[in-house]
Amino acid sequence: MRYRMTFAIGLAVGYVLGSRAGRERYEQIKRTAQRVADNPRVQQAAGVVGAQASRLAGMARSRVGGTLQDKIPFLGDKGHPDAGTGWPEEDLAERRTRETGIPY
Repeated sequence: MRYRMTFAIGLAVGYVLGSRAGRERYEQIKRTAQRVADNPRVQQAAGVVGAQASRLAGMARSRVGGTLQDKIPFLGDKGHPDAGTGWPEEDLAERRTRETGIPY
């Protein structure tokens, strides 16, 4: 409850200060943010961070993937009979079609 109240107060203060600053200040902040985003150094740093995040996500997926696939069947690989989108109806229909040859 305390954190919600702090957040609400911060939101209210930010709104009041932002509305007092006006449209001109907003446009100034927007132009500055655009210049920073267009900076080649910032874009390069963002690319490096994105590549590292992707690499770390791949490592985490490879380490945790096997245990999650055992606990959650629809996360399995394509060879697993329960592989699919995670929607039980689709998995059941696909399995019945494979087993009987009759589309459901």
